[in-house]
Amino acid sequence: MEPREQLYEGKAKKVYSTDDENLCIVSYKDDATAFNGEKKGSILGKGVINNRLSNRLMQLLEDNNIPTHFVKELSERDTLVKKVGIVPLEVIVRNISAGSFAKRYGVAEGICFDSPTIEFSYKDDALGDPLINSYHALALKLATADEIKTIENYAFRINEVLKTFLLEHGIILVDFKLEFGKLPDGSIILADEISPDTCRFWDVKTHEKLDKDRFRRDLSGVEDAYNEVMRRIIGE
Repeated sequence: MEPREQLYEGKAKKVYSTDDENLCIVSYKDDATAFNGEKKGSILGKGVINNRLSNRLMQLLEDNNIPTHFVKELSERDTLVKKVGIVPLEVIVRNISAGSFAKRYGVAEGICFDSPTIEFSYKDDALGDPLINSYHALALKLATADEIKTIENYAFRINEVLKTFLLEHGIILVDFKLEFGKLPDGSIILADEISPDTCRFWDVKTHEKLDKDRFRRDLSGVEDAYNEVMRRIIGE
């Protein structure tokens, strides 16, 4: 299937229409951003790695009865997905204190939580994706109460599946961001991506960062970290 009109270009991906109105093609870029676009750069080969890793993890979730937008990997950078209306909520699941959580609440990184936490951000670049709660989401009509409950249930199930799988590959799932979409029939499915761009991955023994934090914090070995996650999960 070939791309037609470009529908959208974001920080890390482009989305194209296809001959089928219910399907789109997502094309992953090497562009990298952080801090709501304030820091910009590129990570060589990131688009290929994020595309292939995300597809592998989406398939894993499908195998565990969690519906996703994944249809078919078309090439190293391009994937066929179901067309959805994105729910304007970013969903952050945290297992260990890190990043903005540690900064916001004045705690050290690396504190393991007794149970995972969940946060919502209003998906709006102009506003800086502010944190909101479910009552705000309802007030702003971003989702219904049933949709929010469905999203929360999926998010925690995704966390359990990914934590177990990644640990088998020597990776700790610290935290991650999810986005969900609605199909024409109103059903909620997982969309966007699951990759070192959207997750914090730490090595199980050394706690070395294997994700975009290396780019955010000007650490060396950014490309090496992405490639290491690819090697462990896909074997390449």
